[in-house]
Amino acid sequence: MSERLQDKVALISGAGTGIGAATAKRFAAEGAKVMICGRRREPLEQVVGEIVAQGGSAAWVQADVTDEQSVERAVSATIEKFGDLDIMVNNAVNYTWGVLDQVSTDEWHKCLRGSLDVAFFGTRAALRTMKTRGGGAIINLGSVVGLLGSPGLSAYGAAKAGVLNFSRAVALEGASHNIRVNVVVPGVIWSEGTQEALSVAQAAEGTARAVPMKRIGDPLEVANAILFLASDEASYITGQSLVVDGGKTCKLDVGATDYVSETSVERRGAAHPD
Repeated sequence: MSERLQDKVALISGAGTGIGAATAKRFAAEGAKVMICGRRREPLEQVVGEIVAQGGSAAWVQADVTDEQSVERAVSATIEKFGDLDIMVNNAVNYTWGVLDQVSTDEWHKCLRGSLDVAFFGTRAALRTMKTRGGGAIINLGSVVGLLGSPGLSAYGAAKAGVLNFSRAVALEGASHNIRVNVVVPGVIWSEGTQEALSVAQAAEGTARAVPMKRIGDPLEVANAILFLASDEASYITGQSLVVDGGKTCKLDVGATDYVSETSVERRGAAHPD
């Protein structure tokens, strides 16, 4: 066990599965005292059990992060259990699928509440606590859908785009208090939701082919990015977005599938020798 987060106290939402669970385990392995929260008791207990079995320090509390009072109680439970709050990871998420003319107003608001309001509730609660203790790190989870348009995900894209600029603004407010606020922006990552959406093998294979690195990401790869931004190694980084997507958002698709082939390279080499 190393010491990148030794004796730091972290609260991670949506940590029963996927990115949240991987982050909790990664933090604990680096010496943090970890409180995890979510709506389902069983996966939370399992994650905490795995951390404790590896010699880490962790606890769980049930919380609905779409309810601001529930978030406040989770923060209070963290401080009561571990005595402080150094790191807040707002990971919980809610999707709304469907082309816009078929999305109801209730579905739209549910998505905003489950993806944007949760960042607001968690960040606000953490900010209030961290101001009194003289610093801290807040990491919100975005999505590549908040960077680029995606049909059928207008509500989710709007919410995650909101998380990006919300975090920038709060980073400016927190800077003078030594509170850093950053965003990790995952691409397609294997999680419960991804497994359900890509349950057909051809769909998973097609999705992987569309990523420059030709594979779907692992939750641990996102957890490592969150760990970096939470650690003192990122002590001068705030208001930034770290994209973890296998190169997907840096690719401009011009319609050609193999415009830089070995043949074209050879021809250029022949025409312009060194």
